[in-house]
Amino acid sequence: MQHHLKDKTAWITGGASGIGLATAKRFAAEGAKIAITDVNEEGLVKAAKAIGGDVFTMTADVSNREQVQATAKAIVDKFGRLDILIANAGITRDGLSLKMSEDKWDLVLDVNLKGTFLCCQAAMRHMMSQKSGRIVTTASVASLGNPGQVNYSAAKAGIIGLTKTLAVELAHFGIRVNCVAPGATDTPMLQELKQEMRDQMLQMIPLKKFSRPEDIAAAHLFFCSDDASLITGQVLFVDGGMTTGI
Repeated sequence: MQHHLKDKTAWITGGASGIGLATAKRFAAEGAKIAITDVNEEGLVKAAKAIGGDVFTMTADVSNREQVQATAKAIVDKFGRLDILIANAGITRDGLSLKMSEDKWDLVLDVNLKGTFLCCQAAMRHMMSQKSGRIVTTASVASLGNPGQVNYSAAKAGIIGLTKTLAVELAHFGIRVNCVAPGATDTPMLQELKQEMRDQMLQMIPLKKFSRPEDIAAAHLFFCSDDASLITGQVLFVDGGMTTGI
């Protein structure tokens, strides 16, 4: 088996479950040294066991600048370098626009958009000195608009703009910045929905199946591998065709 990420150090936020955990497992199998962070300390312990090997874990709130910077420094102190950031941590607090509370708006924008920026900023400092790095942010099909998710949609659309700007700013340093936009993915968040709603979502997907966390992990791997050496500033929708056509 070819190890596409041999000797690379990868930092994956929101790594305790779902897409983050699937990506950590895939990257470990590809030879990477793994650092996962999350607000769920118990989840991190379970995730580290599931990944196996020497996994660095640290509880951190991505919306807290000091915690984010301390995390990046701790990862570099342990592994000597930081090659990859998968900015995956995110939350939802749904509600129709008219009734959207300021607290729900602020929390979702803080974690999803500001948190992504803070992690990118902390990671790029180390990557710039190395003259190399790969950053993958996380948008969503909701970035194109989704009723009941005005806060989440705005944050995810913002992440696409952030990604494209960073790609231009950091290209000189050999840092590639891309974005994966998952569609409906079979994670605990999806499983919490009523069966009727899941059935309706499935009908909107031309391939008639939900994405698996492993499908998103495969997209992460592509962007971080040498196969994507000339790709930066791009958004890849992994959604079974959900955003294609009318």
